[in-house]
Amino acid sequence: MPPGNRENLIRQPMDSMRKGIGICAMAATAFLWSIAGLFIKVIDWNPVAIAGMRSFIASIVLCIYLRHPRFRLSFPQVAAAVANAATMILFVCANKTTTAANAILLQYCAPVLTAFIGAVVLKEKVHGEHYAALPLVAAGLVFMFLERLGGGRLLGNVIALMSAVTFSFYFVFMRMQKDESPLESILLSHWLTAGICFIISLFLPLPQVTLKAVGAIAVLGVVQIGLSAILFSIAIKRVSAVQANLIAVIEPVLNPVWVFIIIGESPGFHALVGGGIIMLAVSMASVITARRSD
Repeated sequence: MPPGNRENLIRQPMDSMRKGIGICAMAATAFLWSIAGLFIKVIDWNPVAIAGMRSFIASIVLCIYLRHPRFRLSFPQVAAAVANAATMILFVCANKTTTAANAILLQYCAPVLTAFIGAVVLKEKVHGEHYAALPLVAAGLVFMFLERLGGGRLLGNVIALMSAVTFSFYFVFMRMQKDESPLESILLSHWLTAGICFIISLFLPLPQVTLKAVGAIAVLGVVQIGLSAILFSIAIKRVSAVQANLIAVIEPVLNPVWVFIIIGESPGFHALVGGGIIMLAVSMASVITARRSD
């Protein structure tokens, strides 16, 4: 057997194993992301306190994992940190002012928005499937905003949509980092979030410290975004961004399920229809992009 064939036979199982590890890590990441809505709902604190404390705890987890983080403080690293900090604060606020389903499904517009923002910032080509997905995403948004809007739900929906925009910029700025570790950028975003929220919290009533609140915020900080960030960094090195995006569909599917099972909060008809249209549009665009990449 020629040497080249032997090398291919050895390389193929290793590549398959590497990809399998990446898929499992990304699935675990999406699962951990999905519990955010539930634990945010059960904490009777203002969203600023939740976002700040969650990021503070997560930053400790990442510092322990990284040991010696290295910061270049380049534009992409800082910009990604700012965008992610904005996303985390907005997402927590959205979960407190609208349903968990609306918050996550509206944020899931991000993959399609990323394609168009990337075209402007990174000069990447926008493909036909992204243009086709855009009106479907818009239709889904219209359906979701037809939902009952009393009790601040309109405000929550708008905040969730804003988090989708900042989340899109986060992905774009993360792509711009070639020789930099994404975990350092994430760590910087947690420090930024904790600092901003701490300053704002000085002008707000102190949150009530209970065993339930402390336990929930610990799970959010250590597991939901601390451990998930580490798993995501492992996954993204082994699977493509498109594959990661497809696996991440687990998050918007499971997020409202946990909230419904534990708390009993159910999404309305318009939210289900609109969210379904958005997920279908994003998933189909990602599948077509994945086939083109192959």
